Amino acid sequence: MVTQPAVHGWTYEEFANLPDDGNRYEVIAGELYVTPSPTSIHQRVIMRLGAMIEVFTQEHGLGTLFSAPYDVIFGEGDYLEPDLLFVRREREEIVKDHAMVGAPDLVVEVLSPSTARRDRSLKRERYAAYGVPEYWIIDTDLVQVDIYRLSGGDLRRTEVATDFLRWRPAPGAPELIIDVKHLMRAPTDYSRPRTAN
Repeated sequence: MVTQPAVHGWTYEEFANLPDDGNRYEVIAGELYVTPSPTSIHQRVIMRLGAMIEVFTQEHGLGTLFSAPYDVIFGEGDYLEPDLLFVRREREEIVKDHAMVGAPDLVVEVLSPSTARRDRSLKRERYAAYGVPEYWIIDTDLVQVDIYRLSGGDLRRTEVATDFLRWRPAPGAPELIIDVKHLMRAPTDYSRPRTAN
């Protein structure tokens, strides 16, 4: 991870004009972070999870899913690019062509060696500060999903899913059940997901 301290307050226009060079750029609490392209396991997990959530949410008319690269403008000096983000249908006015302007209902980050520390601390703190209600951190080394939910202004880890992850995008909504081990399976494993009891 290369970190460049901010020498001035970053406007979104300045941020949007950073080069399209395969790196991921984010401004977090006024500081510019540059991260190299993600690993293959990172990409596989995001594609698999994104496909599951997209089919589920579209089938039930629950909202819209986005994957990186898509900016989230939380506030001046906080322009982040989560791996996956979901916004409920009744809040889709925050979705703009160039970026999401406001807090998504779900943010997902897959840990990489270069981003793990930032995902677990700084980004979690910023997501909490702007009111993201649910945050998942996917750890492919431990084969688990840490689920954080907003409580008292902090995103607190309320669950660690190692077998099945159960998600309802809104109270009373249908439930999506994700086989965690199957989500993180090897690229040559074409088995079907297990069924939860």
